[in-house]
Amino acid sequence: MTEKPLALIVGVGDGLSASLARLLAREGYDLVLASRVIGKLSALAMQTDAALQTCDASDETSVNALFAALPRDPDAVIYNPSFRVRGALVDLNPMHVRKTIEITAFGAFLVAQQAARRMLARGGGTIIFTGASAGVKGYAKSAPFAMGKFALRGLAQSMARELHPQGVHVAHVVIDGGIRSAQRPDPEGRDATLDPDAIALEYLRLIRQPRNAWSWEIEVRPWLETF
Repeated sequence: MTEKPLALIVGVGDGLSASLARLLAREGYDLVLASRVIGKLSALAMQTDAALQTCDASDETSVNALFAALPRDPDAVIYNPSFRVRGALVDLNPMHVRKTIEITAFGAFLVAQQAARRMLARGGGTIIFTGASAGVKGYAKSAPFAMGKFALRGLAQSMARELHPQGVHVAHVVIDGGIRSAQRPDPEGRDATLDPDAIALEYLRLIRQPRNAWSWEIEVRPWLETF
């Protein structure tokens, strides 16, 4: 019997990552869902028949333990954790700035390094990073988030140039707009926000892209978003 492909989603909550989990489960993937707090994921795990794993993505030991506990090498790894702090530059708490960068960028490196080692050994796989508009344009009073997301984008681009010729697909998705949720309903009732299920479909398309037409970056935005 052929094994199902395995997908690992790191930084799972009840938004985009939950949509990704449900879609990949429907598409025949075995799932491992990782988060610092997994108690909130019980219902999603039951719905998708996923395994849950506690992981602090910014901690090397925790990330190593996550990959060591996988039932087999993953076919797809999606990095979705994020942390942000807002405020005037002169008022920012350096510890909060450090945490933003550690979760947004350093954690992405740790997860990607472990994923790449396994995918290179098995001859293929897909690594996808969830970016943001802050990774291509820095907003006022959002320096820490811009620093983290710019670093994440640079990591993805560098990895793509290095790993694509070795058979590992690396992609960065710029989320340029607000994602719809129960806490953020569509304000105009006409798709003024991004539907997380629609975004998830774009991730699936990236996973399935033929290698003769790989994208290293795509941008998704609601049709009403201004450039």
